[in-house]
Amino acid sequence: MAGVGAGPLRAMGRQALLLLALCATGAWGLYFHIGETEKRCFIEEIPDETMVIGNYRTQMWDKQKEVFLPSTPGLGMHVEVKDPDGKVVLSRQYGSEGRFTFTSHTPGDHQICLHSNSTRMALFAGGKLYREERFRLTSESTNQRVLWWSIAQTVILILTGIWQMRHLKSFFEAKKLV
Repeated sequence: MAGVGAGPLRAMGRQALLLLALCATGAWGLYFHIGETEKRCFIEEIPDETMVIGNYRTQMWDKQKEVFLPSTPGLGMHVEVKDPDGKVVLSRQYGSEGRFTFTSHTPGDHQICLHSNSTRMALFAGGKLYREERFRLTSESTNQRVLWWSIAQTVILILTGIWQMRHLKSFFEAKKLV
């Protein structure tokens, strides 16, 4: 559901090189998945007066297609950071994709917790969007069929009118009224 950092890499050798490069510069990256009701916490030793920046993205996993879907409206990430004394440094709700930042004012182990704001309402919204999409497709299909049926009826009425006029004309010519 959420990813922090550079994202998954395909080759193991690339992962090792990326990890070494990040460690050499003092930055670190992390990629993980969180279930809809899960909370994931990390403890990281952070020096005094250090700015920490985290990038994240929330996505829904489609079990049937086995792909990530674009985030549903209202789905986001809640980030909470506590310093070594247990004091809350950051506690904020964010959107479906973005960045959070905080500065450590005390050196030591900081606890960084992430969880999605997904509730049954978010699940309902996802299901609702799916149903709305299906309804829209059904409506468009029905509209197309109604259009063609109307065109067919119009053609039939025009042909019937032409046939009736010719028949009436021949009837009156036979009676010598025209």
